[in-house]
Amino acid sequence: MVSLDATGYVRTLYRIASRHNAIFATDRCNSYCLMCSQPPRELDDRDRVAEHFRLIELMDPATAELGITGGEPTLLKDDFIELVRRCKERMPNTALHVLSNGRLFYYGRFARKLAEVNHPDLMIGIPLYSDIDAEHDYVVQCRGAFDDTVIGLQNLGRFGVPVEIRTVTHRLTAPRLSALSEFVYRNLPFASHVTFMGLEMMGFAIPNVSKLWIDPWDYREELERAVLHLSSRGMRVSVYNHQLCTLPVSLWPYSRASISDWKNEYLPRCGTCMVRDECGGFFLSSVERGRVSVHIEPFVEDPRATTGGRRNHPQGPATPEEA
Repeated sequence: MVSLDATGYVRTLYRIASRHNAIFATDRCNSYCLMCSQPPRELDDRDRVAEHFRLIELMDPATAELGITGGEPTLLKDDFIELVRRCKERMPNTALHVLSNGRLFYYGRFARKLAEVNHPDLMIGIPLYSDIDAEHDYVVQCRGAFDDTVIGLQNLGRFGVPVEIRTVTHRLTAPRLSALSEFVYRNLPFASHVTFMGLEMMGFAIPNVSKLWIDPWDYREELERAVLHLSSRGMRVSVYNHQLCTLPVSLWPYSRASISDWKNEYLPRCGTCMVRDECGGFFLSSVERGRVSVHIEPFVEDPRATTGGRRNHPQGPATPEEA
């Protein structure tokens, strides 16, 4: 399903066979994250809501999953609630995943309205970048955002709306991953899922690359502590957008192939790796800009079958051409 504007620009809205369909709710956002892959624009796009409602009517009711993203979808306010309601009515068996900064759920009444829709398979994915308010606020470039987000998360939990806490791992967030995991366990234990996500080299991440880029290999031990801390306490946790050869083997059970199919890529040398099919691969944008780990190495045997899970690589690190 596509749209065609007056200039002749064709935009894909929906692919019936894809697991990665999403409704782009709005260009507007009330945060300005340093690594935002879809930089916000101040547009009066309220007329887009009617397009969203029409799109839902045309979707296959058997669609397995659907995302709602932006910008910040909750800036549509009551139209956002109606969007979720129409998804429920048209596609009652479709998993709905909303990406939001969570700040407007600071208002308990708004969180309650969403809960009253009673969608049977809804998840609100909300980022939290630090256990320290000033650090989170710096990443999202908005003073007071940490308080808004944490209270918003607690309001959603109070009204029984499932939430996923999402942390993008980069140079600013990596040093306190284990401290953040303790904060989540102590203050947000109702979270249905916690994810640690690799950096996508798009949007604002490009001009801010010197602040953000860090080889995932360099924070693998901190990531391991954070993930195992939450998992050992009964919380569901995943690692997204990371390559298996940059992760401790102890984290492999938590690694998910999460990059959308249209922007997923592998290096040429990954073709000889025996665990390639289990690996999340790379963002195409990261490969194009050379922002991949220098420790990308194909596995010639499964390290889970060797003593202590050690790697056995006769080949060296990726060549500059491949990186």
